[in-house]
Amino acid sequence: MQTMIQNEISSKIHQYVVAIVEDDVLLRQEIVSHLNANHFETHGVSSAAALDDLVTLRPIDIYIIDLNLPGESGISLCKRLRERTPNVGIVIMTARVALHDRLTGYSHGGADFYLTKPVSPEELTMVVQNLGKRVKKLNNVNDWQLSLRDRTLQSPGLVEKIRLTNREKILLVALSQANDFTLESGVLCDLFSDEDSDEGMSKHALEELIARFRKKIKGIDSNSTESAIKSVWGVGYQLCIPISLVY
Repeated sequence: MQTMIQNEISSKIHQYVVAIVEDDVLLRQEIVSHLNANHFETHGVSSAAALDDLVTLRPIDIYIIDLNLPGESGISLCKRLRERTPNVGIVIMTARVALHDRLTGYSHGGADFYLTKPVSPEELTMVVQNLGKRVKKLNNVNDWQLSLRDRTLQSPGLVEKIRLTNREKILLVALSQANDFTLESGVLCDLFSDEDSDEGMSKHALEELIARFRKKIKGIDSNSTESAIKSVWGVGYQLCIPISLVY
């Protein structure tokens, strides 16, 4: 899945990065083509699970989400995205026109816009353009910046960057995308399983990986009194520093 998504990612730099979560293949392709033609870097996926794969490779500025999705519902996905990344733009685009659905989209889903199908391509373009301006203004200067391309982590206000291993990058991306920034130890170990084997990383190896990362953080931020990743007894690990993914 990740290889497929990675092959679709353009090397061009666009003003905003948009993800379309829509299980109707033709509609998804039409929207992607239209927004790409209007200079937005746009990626289309069919489900919340596929979106989770995408965001590990490319930070997203704006999400356009259908409510009727296979697996996790559109409302649940919107709510999760809003809690995890409060400054992103979220557009619900659905065939549901009832007032109750609209109110749910705004109150529970945290949507910025609720558009009912069929949507004018021109209107969608303007919505994305206006949301993008807000998103760029709200970028959190207090976040650590994790570069997916350069595999580096830079703390707020510091010029020095931490060079990460590939496993450290995967670890940080997974924790930054998780609910409450927390994952079970077993889930984290499975992230590092060999593609040709079902065997994951041992818990001892995971502990060593996290210990080495903590030392890197202390190396440039010696005044920090809290651990960047803390142990959660009986569960696993929690990310304790705010991280923004950049490309």
